[in-house]
Amino acid sequence: MMGMEENRRKRLLLVEDEESLRSTLRLNFELEGYDVTTAVRGSEALERLRGARFDGVVLDVMLPDVDGFTICETIRLEGDRTPVLFLTARTNPADRVRGLRAGDDFLAKPFDLQELLLRVEKLMGRSEAGSNATAPAQCQFGTNTVDFETYEIVGQHGLKKRLTQREMLLLRLLTERAGEVVSREEILQKVWGYDVFPTTRTIDNFIVAFRKYFEVNPHKPKHFISVRGVGYTFNA
Repeated sequence: MMGMEENRRKRLLLVEDEESLRSTLRLNFELEGYDVTTAVRGSEALERLRGARFDGVVLDVMLPDVDGFTICETIRLEGDRTPVLFLTARTNPADRVRGLRAGDDFLAKPFDLQELLLRVEKLMGRSEAGSNATAPAQCQFGTNTVDFETYEIVGQHGLKKRLTQREMLLLRLLTERAGEVVSREEILQKVWGYDVFPTTRTIDNFIVAFRKYFEVNPHKPKHFISVRGVGYTFNA
């Protein structure tokens, strides 16, 4: 048993769709002293994460609806830095890189239970040390400033404006992936969610608005660039 704080048991979210494995892991985590919450589907995991604070997440990648990588990338986009350990049978290099880029640790199935318990103990230590800090509050590019906490921007020609939550999520997604091409499909999934999908024209309208806010010449954009047939890229 680990030396855990007596006044508060650390909260762990376990996301695993295979019933017998989920039950076994929950029992062992509870024996280690954790307060364990479980989820079976990706959408359920997102609801849990948005509704409560956890000290760590053990997250299966292959889930019935939303995969674990997308769940982690979505909460990071929303500013949640809860430490995440992925469990997955997908071990090719591209998956490992994506997992380590989005989360904090990666363990391939099948795994040794004692190794998992030790990795989770270290994961919780990262939370205690401050890895659960919020994402950067501001972004600056050119003469523009974006405040992700207040939703306020300072754009071109002295423009001061408060944006909507959806606009801010799209701005964070693009600015945190500077230099990368982000597809329209990924934008729809991460910014608009999993139940209601608008048309891709909606994204185009948001980008047009960003160009009016932030570009010196909206007709010759330098920051928000269209990639024909794919999506958009942001250049600082």
